[in-house]
Formats: sequence, structure tokens, C-alpha cells
Amino acid sequence: MAVALLLAGALTGLLAGVFGVGGGAVAVPILYELFRLVGVPEEVRMPLCVGTSLAIIIPTSIRSFNAHRAKGAVDMSILRVWAVPVVVGVVMGSLVARHAPADLFKAVFVAVAGISAVRLLFGKDTWRLGLDMPGKAVMVVYGWVIGVLSALMGIGGGQLSNLFMTFYNRPIHQAVATSSGLGILISIPGAIGYVYAGWPRAAQFPDVVALQPPLALGYISLVGFLLFIPTSTWLAPVGARLAHRLSKRRLEVAFGLFLLLVCARFAASLLV
Repeated sequence: MAVALLLAGALTGLLAGVFGVGGGAVAVPILYELFRLVGVPEEVRMPLCVGTSLAIIIPTSIRSFNAHRAKGAVDMSILRVWAVPVVVGVVMGSLVARHAPADLFKAVFVAVAGISAVRLLFGKDTWRLGLDMPGKAVMVVYGWVIGVLSALMGIGGGQLSNLFMTFYNRPIHQAVATSSGLGILISIPGAIGYVYAGWPRAAQFPDVVALQPPLALGYISLVGFLLFIPTSTWLAPVGARLAHRLSKRRLEVAFGLFLLLVCARFAASLLV
């Protein structure tokens, strides 16, 4: 498991830099399979994956964001408008996580990943909601929605903000770079919220070692967190540099195929 977590961390960091997704869309399904193998019950397995993913995203997103910002690709004006509503949405999503059934997390994952994949793989330039970003009121609503859904998915908001920004005529490279900054806004309050949400659940499963201190804090697996961090933070800047070498269409296709695989994995688990 230790080797698997280290390798998963490397892949998470690389894709976080390439796609600006914070790595959660990779970390959650990998953690889901690992926690299944060690016997974590279905009732708490998915929120444990989501909470651990949010904790992992903290350092990964910081490094990815700094690498993109160094290239001047981040639109800071968008991040400033989204800062408060995104955090509010994350807090609300974390509160929902305390009582939500496991299938809700999977359903949100499938819906968002599926829509994003279709837009990236088959979308045309005419698929737009506007030629420029909307007004502040609409932006605030979008920010809140991104925060809520990201907290339930265990992602850094990259899938959602990439989808949103490309619908408003922003280049995919700028969308990816700006999305990396959302990971910081989402992951820190999200991780704290999942500690709160999972604390009473750990007491309900005293025989599940993976949920108990010192191996976990609430819905955050400290083992998963510590083993992901070294390789994920190391490779995030590498992924960011790779993103700026890819053409617009190649980046869209790669991101779309990646999301489609994630969508298919959780759709299958919902049907079983």
C-alpha cells in the first residue's frame, strides 16, 4: 500500500500541474480502491477518500498555482471575486458531508466529470454562454456552486472552473492556470470541514483502524496524506511546465479523456 500511495501521489501531482485540477479526481478513485482493500466499510469509505483528497490537494495546489502564476497565466481578478463564495460553498458542502450517503459523493463525481468530458471532447467554439465573463452577481453564484460541489467531490475545483471559464470564451491554458488557484481556496477549509464531519463517525466504527487516531483525523487519513505529499508536490511543477508546451486541442482532449475515465469508474460502482 505504501508503494501504491507513493506512485499515486506522483501521478496526482503530475496531473494537477497539467490540468490544474488539484489532483483530487485522481486521488479519490485511487484511495477508494486502497481503502476497499484494507476493509474500510462502504458507509464511510467515500467520504474518507474525499476528505483525504482535500488534505492532499493543499500542498499540491500551492505548488501548481505558483508554477502557473510564474508564467503569468493566472487571472487574479477572477480568483478575487470567487474567494468568499467559494469558501462559503466549501463550508456548506462539508456540513452536508456529515450526513450524506456514500452514493451522493459518487453521483456528484459522475455528473460533473461527465459534463466536463463531453464539453472538452465534443464541444465546439459555438458552445458558449458568452464572449466575456459575466457580472459579479453571477460570478458569486458560480463560485458558491463550485465550492459546494468541490467539497462533495474532494477536488480542487479545476473541473468545474475549467468548464465554466471555457464556456465564457477563456483559453484553456488560462482556465487551467486560474483553476489551480482555486485548489488553495477549496482544500484548506474543506479539509478542516471533513475533520469535523468525520470525527463522530470514527466513534461509530471503533474496529476500523483506518478511521482511528493517530492514523486518521475525522475523514482525513493521515497515512494517505503523508505518503501522497512527497511525490505529488515534487511533480506538480513538472506538470505545469508540460501544460504550457501542449497545444490547446491536445490539452482539451487529454483532460476530457481523463475525466471520462473517472466518470466511468464511479458510474460502474453506483450500478454494482
